[in-house]
Amino acid sequence: MHGGSDRQSADESDRHLRLIKGGGGALTREKIVAAVSDKFVCIVDDTKLVDVLGEFPLPVEVIPMARSYVARRLAALGGQPVWRADCVTDNGNWILDAKLDPPIDARSLEAAIAAIPGVVGTGFFLGMTDAVIVGDGERVEVRRASDRP
Repeated sequence: MHGGSDRQSADESDRHLRLIKGGGGALTREKIVAAVSDKFVCIVDDTKLVDVLGEFPLPVEVIPMARSYVARRLAALGGQPVWRADCVTDNGNWILDAKLDPPIDARSLEAAIAAIPGVVGTGFFLGMTDAVIVGDGERVEVRRASDRP
């Protein structure tokens, strides 16, 4: 929401407030909303906190005709892509979930995946998050971008 803030959840969050999102299939639109928001705040439970991104498969939105090609390219980059056959995104595209072997260089990997023809977007949300609110059932912790290591 431009002018306001967007509050969403993530599939993973590391200590640098880098996220993997898109388990629900709306990763491209969520990324657009985050990009145009004045503040991007993500709410997670403590099970979503990871030391290194990549435990959760990285959603990659692809144009349907490019699915096989993109899957081969993801495999060449070290991913293990699986087509989420029961999912059509809100943009009419498909999702490949790429299992990655940590540790990963998220910035380099995002750039390499984005350069593959047929890729609409990835579930990496890097450098976009102003705060992550973490709940564990008893307490709430706010992790802010200004607190990043």
